[in-house]
Amino acid sequence: MDVRPFEPTDANAWKSLNEAWIGKLFKIEPKDREVLDFPQENILAKGGHIFMAHQNRTAVGCAALIKMPDGGYELAKMTVDESMRGSGLGRALMEACIEKARVLGATRLYLETNSGLAPAIGLYRAVGFVDMPTQSTPYARADVFMELRL
Repeated sequence: MDVRPFEPTDANAWKSLNEAWIGKLFKIEPKDREVLDFPQENILAKGGHIFMAHQNRTAVGCAALIKMPDGGYELAKMTVDESMRGSGLGRALMEACIEKARVLGATRLYLETNSGLAPAIGLYRAVGFVDMPTQSTPYARADVFMELRL
């Protein structure tokens, strides 16, 4: 498996990987559309980063760091293709995001998720994320809020 920064040729894979998991479990919301349809404009051009994971030249996972005004980054749109779940790829993506945030001098990583995503929440806790109070969010599905102080 190869985890590397997003390239323009990854746009379709970025979108389809995320639509697959969100559409299966939840409703794709307007905020999802912004970052899935226009990652260059809504993540990268605003100081964020996207990581793509490939196996045999096929995209099998992704994660984004969205720059926040407080000096932190939101960890967003992290997913692994169903065929690769349990392979350690989620942890590899998470470690790439944490390392990048540290290199950038981020003060924290923040994320929003859903209480029904137990494996993801387990991974977040395993790398040091802690629960925080409910935050204002554009996502109807978000009911768990976590951060990792760097």
